[in-house]
Amino acid sequence: MTEIQSSFDIRIPAERALLFAQLYEDSFPHVARFVANRGGTFDDAKDIFQDALVILYEKSSFENALVVESPERYLIGIAKHLWIRKFNDDHKRIGLDEMEKTISIPEDYYESGESRLTSLLELTGRKCLQLLRAFYYDSLPLEQIKTSFGFSSAHSASAQKFKCIEKMRNIAQEKSMGYEDFA
Repeated sequence: MTEIQSSFDIRIPAERALLFAQLYEDSFPHVARFVANRGGTFDDAKDIFQDALVILYEKSSFENALVVESPERYLIGIAKHLWIRKFNDDHKRIGLDEMEKTISIPEDYYESGESRLTSLLELTGRKCLQLLRAFYYDSLPLEQIKTSFGFSSAHSASAQKFKCIEKMRNIAQEKSMGYEDFA
């Protein structure tokens, strides 16, 4: 790596062009090798190098005579920092497809919620179990439930259904069960 004159004035377009050409020639191979050794592509190296050049330019032109003994070393340092930050950020994010492959669902997962719900329903009593099944599972209208269960009116059937649900809620509270136990 040859030393670049630090006497270039980056605010003068002609000197800036010479400096950038020399930096590309001397520093880009180091940046490309660094990025490649850490799993990056040639395009990644070009992007990182361009970003590092912009940072060097901004710091040199806006911070009133940034004193840098070696612009190429400074540029390589910026590029390394940018790549490490990008590499770490990219590896913190895992795609949903990749994450989904790592998740395993137990075979009895879906059955366990149903069996807990069934056992809870059974605790309410046989009549409540049959009534709730007729209403929710079989989707029978209240008039038909009234006739099948011998209620005097559809309103009586609805009131009994409500009592069964309340009984189920109370049992669930006693057993400290929550929604997540059934979902």
